[in-house]
Amino acid sequence: MTNFDDSRLTAIGLLTEVHSGLMSRFQPVLSAAGLSEIDFETVIRLARSPHQRLRMSDLAAQTQLSTSGVTRVVDRLEREGLVRRESCASDRRASYAALTDAGRERMESVLPDHLRDIEECFTGLLGSDELEAFLKSLRKIRDVVRPCATAGSTESSCPTEREVPARP
Repeated sequence: MTNFDDSRLTAIGLLTEVHSGLMSRFQPVLSAAGLSEIDFETVIRLARSPHQRLRMSDLAAQTQLSTSGVTRVVDRLEREGLVRRESCASDRRASYAALTDAGRERMESVLPDHLRDIEECFTGLLGSDELEAFLKSLRKIRDVVRPCATAGSTESSCPTEREVPARP
């Protein structure tokens, strides 16, 4: 007989509910700043990257967008003046997406309200030891399910397909 009370189902259900609730809570602030979720994710990843830029392929890996998907997002953000493309001096096939001054200003305007929302309904609900343990657990899971989430950053690089552990 199937155990519908399996703690694994509870864990993924809670994670899904929390993610959905947080995204609903964050959406009004992002919308007021003229940003969709993927726009915000793209711009904040650039803002937090070395020299506030990433290779387009690394940005695609970090956001889990296809190369054409990240191109469309960067095209839109470039039209809005938030991002610019830069060519790679050492590899003409590669290009970078870089945060512009206007992109940095947009992030600086949205972050106080966004951080307030994060504090009120997420990180502020946890003590410092709980938050530290939670972040460690999230990174452990992220490294398995999204090994390319930090591609191009100083934290790690994206493994090749051969290096990603296979499911048992």
